[in-house]
Amino acid sequence: MNIRYRVDLSEAERAALTAMLSGGKHAARKLKRAQILLAADAGIGDEAIASSISVGGSTVYRTKRRFVEGNLELALSEEARPGAPRKLSGKETALLVATACSSPPTGRKRWTLNLLAGAMVELTNHDGLSRETVRRRMAEDDLKPWLRKMWCIPEVNGTYVARMEDVLDLYTEAPDPTNPVVCFDESPTQLIGEVRTPIPAAPGQPERYDYEYRRNGTANLFVFLDAHKSWRHVKVTDRRTARDFAVCMRDLTDIHYPDAERIRVVMDNLSTHNVGSLYETFPAPEAHRILQRLEFHYTPKHASWLNMVEIEIGVLRGQCLDRRIAEREVLEAEIDAWRRQRNASGARVKWKFTTEKARAKLARAYPDILKES
Repeated sequence: MNIRYRVDLSEAERAALTAMLSGGKHAARKLKRAQILLAADAGIGDEAIASSISVGGSTVYRTKRRFVEGNLELALSEEARPGAPRKLSGKETALLVATACSSPPTGRKRWTLNLLAGAMVELTNHDGLSRETVRRRMAEDDLKPWLRKMWCIPEVNGTYVARMEDVLDLYTEAPDPTNPVVCFDESPTQLIGEVRTPIPAAPGQPERYDYEYRRNGTANLFVFLDAHKSWRHVKVTDRRTARDFAVCMRDLTDIHYPDAERIRVVMDNLSTHNVGSLYETFPAPEAHRILQRLEFHYTPKHASWLNMVEIEIGVLRGQCLDRRIAEREVLEAEIDAWRRQRNASGARVKWKFTTEKARAKLARAYPDILKES
């Protein structure tokens, strides 16, 4: 039997619903339910309400029923929708996660949604399973087995911590023109030429270029970055030998910072980054003269993230080098233009990771002997 529910609103309820409709800051479905209740309270029939508000008769019936059997808040709230039952049970979902975290089948590089769906059919009683079901269950645990990321696991010991804190302390010092901190690193780049001339962009048509290219060799970029002011320099060379490194250090003292008393250089542990490279390149008195004004500070092994210049190299590649450049002369000109513009703009790396933050964030990684002291 179809029960006909009668809606009798109090003055307070009627005023609340009227204010809600005049405000208009609620979900559309909630506003429609408010209209249903006001219309029913005015004695309008269900069919007329459904037609005027553009809802189904069942919506009118459910709203009136929830008000009469419950209250105004219940009638205005969203009614739970049953939906279809989950295809995979809790245990089956756990099995899916374990499978996705295991090694892929022989002959396959990684798990895919289709492979996982097939594996679950074999491991359970399901006759079939869609890739969409697998995707939804994987998304719940934020699992993406088809992605891979390379990273290095450093050995955190006393030497690692000492070098890390040494570099971090340099970054937090106040700027001192007589004792600047300069981050240094090198990065290879390819010289890539076009086989066919690209077609320029036009209205409604992006630039088009051929997938085929011509490899014109490589070049090396020595990159300098002042940790405390907007200054960077890029030197393009053919190689990155010990001699090239030594010449860069002489440039640093004689050309870029001729008035500095001592230049603190932050760099990684590459085999050429040592005082011996200068003695192998220059006469002993010249090497000694240059080294008297240099102070090397090495980042820990597998900790290139501690070198500010790594961030600057990423900016250089994103703003200037993310394209095909065929000739060495063009590469140098483009990099020099980028360097001058960026120096003039006042751009700096805003380093916020300090020694105190390192001790708090990496507390678990610190050697036990340091935790006890």
